Amino acid sequence: MVNGLIGRKLGMTQVFREDGAVTAVTAVEVGPCYVTQVKTKAKDGCEAVQLGFDEVKKLNRPAREHLKASGKLFRHLRDIRVTDGASLPVGTKLDVSLFKAGQLVDVIGTSKGRGHAGLVKRHHFKGGPHTHGQSDRERRSGSIGSTTTPGRVLKGMRMAGHMGNAQVTVRHMEIVSVDPAKNLLVLQGAVPGAPQTLVLIRQSKKIKRAPIAPPVKGGRAAAKATTPKATPKAPAKAEAKKAS
Repeated sequence: MVNGLIGRKLGMTQVFREDGAVTAVTAVEVGPCYVTQVKTKAKDGCEAVQLGFDEVKKLNRPAREHLKASGKLFRHLRDIRVTDGASLPVGTKLDVSLFKAGQLVDVIGTSKGRGHAGLVKRHHFKGGPHTHGQSDRERRSGSIGSTTTPGRVLKGMRMAGHMGNAQVTVRHMEIVSVDPAKNLLVLQGAVPGAPQTLVLIRQSKKIKRAPIAPPVKGGRAAAKATTPKATPKAPAKAEAKKAS
């Protein structure tokens, strides 16, 4: 019914799989989360529940009144869509046991802020030439004009600007292991954001596609050479003459 939980990124490490391969993983503390509000389509326009994470002792009065029904105070609140919110009353506890090893999940987090970055760092441009006296133009953008047609800088031009500190979704991350006793989830790969930042873990929505076959060396000519040629059929008249 609930397709996601709130968690906190702890850091990265590495684990050894059963076949001996070393895999880089990220440890995430997931839950426990508590249902603090049930939203219905008739009243709120969507079927969802509000989850609370990171229990605290003190909050301001508006927050305490909002969380009065749940009986606990939480630092973070997030809305999660559900299929049937009526079966999850206020105060229901949800933990990492909702997930299992081998499952694919999507992780949503906020990337690290990089401040104002140039083209080389932000868009991986190679920069200008180092010759002909360009001692101060090696990491510049160069010309961005588009002549007299249309005679202006087009929207979406890749330029220097703010980098990072944005919402990032990493899809199809495999769950390596689950530890319900420590509320720990070990995911294969890197999770966006710095350690101790908030993340949202949900079940993968899109189906993971099969990997594309590598191209044949040598291009089309090599591909044609490797494919077996069909033997041409003899004309019907020639076969009739041979039979006679």
